[in-house]
Amino acid sequence: MADIMSTVLVTCPLTPEEQQRLQASCDVRLVPGSPRPLAREVFLKHVRGVHGLIVMPPDRVDAELLDAAGPQLKVVGTISVGLEHIDLEECRRRSILVGYTPGVLTTAVAELTVALLLMTIRHLQDGLRSVHSGVWGQHGNDLLWLSGVEISGSVVGIVGLGRIGLGVATRLKAFQPARIVYCSSNTARPAPTCPRLALQLVSWEELLSQSDIVIATCSMKGTQNYNLFNAATFARMRSSSIFINVTRGALVDQEALLSALTSGQIAAAGLDVTNPEPLPTDHPLLQLPNVTVLPHLGSATRRARTTMSHVTVNNVLAGLQGQMLPSPAP
Repeated sequence: MADIMSTVLVTCPLTPEEQQRLQASCDVRLVPGSPRPLAREVFLKHVRGVHGLIVMPPDRVDAELLDAAGPQLKVVGTISVGLEHIDLEECRRRSILVGYTPGVLTTAVAELTVALLLMTIRHLQDGLRSVHSGVWGQHGNDLLWLSGVEISGSVVGIVGLGRIGLGVATRLKAFQPARIVYCSSNTARPAPTCPRLALQLVSWEELLSQSDIVIATCSMKGTQNYNLFNAATFARMRSSSIFINVTRGALVDQEALLSALTSGQIAAAGLDVTNPEPLPTDHPLLQLPNVTVLPHLGSATRRARTTMSHVTVNNVLAGLQGQMLPSPAP
């Protein structure tokens, strides 16, 4: 067991079982009543003197926070796959272990991607509104009312073919797209050996110009992919293109996306992630009829969230004991 005197600050929800398991070994410091994300000044105040830290994006763990915590901090566990909110180099410099939750949420995010895509291309959000507002039935003379497009026969482009990208491709294959193409910054990695998917590696420019549906499943890679989807990117896409983002809001220049959607440069967008999160209720993107925005539900299944909580507590307890983390950050 971890040292009974070890203190762990938890800035985000854990499952009741995992919180009890942590409390059985540690002095758990919570911040009751604080909304998510935790205000920076609150975070800096409560992190003082802790030995372990459990966070989730967008809680930023950087030199300022580590200074506030003090030299006794041993381990940081994040309930996420993304690590862009943690300064890994600074943690390494201070010999602070960092754990994350890779491979846990692949299925949940891949399934959510399909759901978000269908919501976006079939106008399901507008359909629900029409039922509740009484508009349904008032378009009897409009044969094409709320008619969308089909995945079948479309070219689907996946940006980043990691676990989630491959999971999305596997599920979309059942919809019989004309082709599934992908591009990846990791050109040294060979294409997945899955003949039934018949995935085609193309250049970034080819993917944008050829795809009817563009799905972002890539990571941030530090700041390398910041605003990867910008004005120049959207200009290369077809006017009928559908854009889907399920990984990180910072991949997208939202002003450029807003312009592309309002000008007709692209047809529609479905977003499970935004920058910032939550998106302000008066944000112009939320006023557009051709945008579907979800509140970052990618990993929101009972199995995924329960497992993420379990893995994170395992990481922190191991770090407090001076052991190798089960899921260390790369």
